[in-house]
Parts: sequence; structure tokens; C-alpha cells
Amino acid sequence: MARTDEFIRDVERYSANNYYPLPIVIEKGEGVWVYDVEGKRYLDMLSAYSALNQGHRHPKIIGALYEQAAKVTLTSRAFHNETMGSFLKTLCQMAGFEKALPMNTGAEAVETALKAARKWGLVKKGVPENQGEIIVCDNNFHGRTVTIVSFSTEEQYRYGFGPFTPGFISVPFGDADALEKAITKNTVAILAEPIQGEGGVLVPPEGYLAKMRQLATEHNVLMMLDEIQTGLGRTGKLFAYQYEDAKPDVLLLGKALGGGVYPVSAMLSSDDVMDVFKPGDHGSTFGGNPLGSAVGKAALEVLEEENLVEQAFTLGRYFKEGLEKIKSPLVAEIRGKGLLIGVEIKKEHGKARPFCERLMELGLLCKETHDYTIRFAPPLTITKEEIDWSLERIAQVLK
Repeated sequence: MARTDEFIRDVERYSANNYYPLPIVIEKGEGVWVYDVEGKRYLDMLSAYSALNQGHRHPKIIGALYEQAAKVTLTSRAFHNETMGSFLKTLCQMAGFEKALPMNTGAEAVETALKAARKWGLVKKGVPENQGEIIVCDNNFHGRTVTIVSFSTEEQYRYGFGPFTPGFISVPFGDADALEKAITKNTVAILAEPIQGEGGVLVPPEGYLAKMRQLATEHNVLMMLDEIQTGLGRTGKLFAYQYEDAKPDVLLLGKALGGGVYPVSAMLSSDDVMDVFKPGDHGSTFGGNPLGSAVGKAALEVLEEENLVEQAFTLGRYFKEGLEKIKSPLVAEIRGKGLLIGVEIKKEHGKARPFCERLMELGLLCKETHDYTIRFAPPLTITKEEIDWSLERIAQVLK
């Protein structure tokens, strides 16, 4: 463990202490497997918080990266580049939206949507300037910027970072009645995750998203879904909202849009919403850059060509059933869709962190979320045999 200790010592000495990683130093990865600096192999059950739906270093995505890197990597939006249009056309056609605005990180996509909703409320709905309200959900996670943590209900995400951005109303996640009561004449948008990943893999009651869609239509409010973690096949549908046919007005994507190789995100919407942006209103030096666009297009093509969405649906059900068969007395609940599954540990048995550490020792990497939940989210390229391999080890730890 000498090399591991050496790398960790440097990080602890020179990095800000804003993460609490497991004590492993990853050197290389391929498919669903990663290797540490000591040469030990691990099955990746976190997928960089669902950014690696296509697996580590997918050959087609890496090929697109190399090919584009050999030509031009960055132009800024001061000029056109040859890859952005093709990428956005592929994205819009796959997702069924008229336009997309490319950014880099998930938080940037969310910030873009917040700006769009506020301006849409002013110029299209007629809400008085600076009076627009956006409804969000308790226990949400949409990123780490000051505005986004302004509407978080997690105290740690907020403490010390005020003063906060006003204009947000928070209601209980999954409670359609509370959502309806919160809508006022000044409401411009509802922002929600179809499944709260960071919140503990929380799945709302069936029909919740459909009711949200209905309320948004009735009250002329934009329904905005953050599918940065749930989108692009993770839940066994291309997008999680498709379980209820509740298409939003604004769809936010990131993470797996970059194929686990490069940060790529996007806000997708209609012409009506997008045309509130005029030249100079909003931008990003790296958003839509040639390298990111080439990678993003390849990432989308891999999902389609390898039927990874269907695979996530089938193997997600198989994995969840396998977890349920363990019948562990330590487990309070198993929840999720597709290959996004949370196993909640009963509080009397302690937090989830020690279970994740034990799984790491057995060659399986996952991470706790909200203290008591182990999140399992392997690359969508995982096989049935690899799931069986993981279930054997999970059973050892949970029994």
C-alpha cells in the first residue's frame, strides 16, 4: 500500500478538504473495471455518479476524442465550429426537443434553465420583473453554485455561503397536493429530479410526474426536469420521465452526455423558451466546443448502437431482484429504477460508509449517500455475470 499512501498523502497536503473519498487511488479503467496503483481490480458500481454510463474509456468515444483533438479543440462561440451543429442535431432528435443550449457541467445547465425560466416568465408570461418564483423540491440536489444552494434544504450545503438568492419555494418531493398549493400567479417554473439521486435514490409515488405535467400546463408554468443523473439510460428508459409520459418543457442533461471523458451538459427546450436568449444574454467559453461536441455525439451514438437503455432496464430489474433475495436483516429498503439502486441501511446498524469500505476490500466500489444509503449505479455496459459477481460480495457484507 506504499504507493496508495503516498498519493493520498499528497492529496491531503495540497487539496482542499471538500471530499471524503474512499482510501483507493485509481490508476486505470476499462469498461466496468478499474485498477488501483497497487494493481488490484475493482468493479465500478458508482460510474462517477452516473457520468460513465458507457463505461470507462469506451473505444468509440476515445476515438472521437483523439480524432477531434488532432484537428481543433477550442474556438469559443465567437466562431462556428464543425462539430457542434451535428452534436446538437443528434441530441435534439434523440430527445425530441427543438433546441439545445450546450454548456459544460450539470450545475451550469441548471443555472442556464433558471435564467431561461425567469426571463420567459417576464417576456412571455408577463410576470412583473424580479417577481418570478420557481418551485423546487425538498431534499433536492441540483449543484453547488450559490444560487443553487440557495434553494437546497440540506443545511451543510448552505452553511456559511449566504446571503442567498431569493425567488424559490420548496415543497415536499413527491407531494402533488403541496405542489399545486404552492403555485401562484408569479410562478414561472417547477424544477425537480424524477428520482432524487443524491437525496438517497428516492423514487416519487407513481403518477407524480404526470400530475406535475398537468399542473404546469394548467397554470402556464414551465416544467423543468433535472435528468443530469437519471438521464441517458440510467433508469432503464432514455429519460426517467418516460415511465409516466410526462415530457417536460425543459430537460437538463450532463454527466453521461460526455461519455465519462469530457464535461458536456445541455439545456433542451422549445423554440418558444429558447428564443428568450439574445446574443450577449448568456454564454460559455467552453460550451459547445469542438472537442466536447465530438465526444458528446459519440456518447449518444454508443447508447443507441449498443442498446444500453434496454440493457439497463433488463439488468436493473435482475440486479434489484438479486439484492432483494439476499433478505438482509440490516436493510430497511431497496429502491430505484434501472441501474440506479439505493440500499438503505437500518439506522440501528450504523451508517452506510463502513459497508462501502468493506465492499471496496472485496473488489467492489460504491459510495454512501445521505449517510444511510448505499448507491449502486454501475456502467450500463455491465453484464449479467458481472452483476452475479457483485451480488456474491454484496451478500457477504449485508449478511
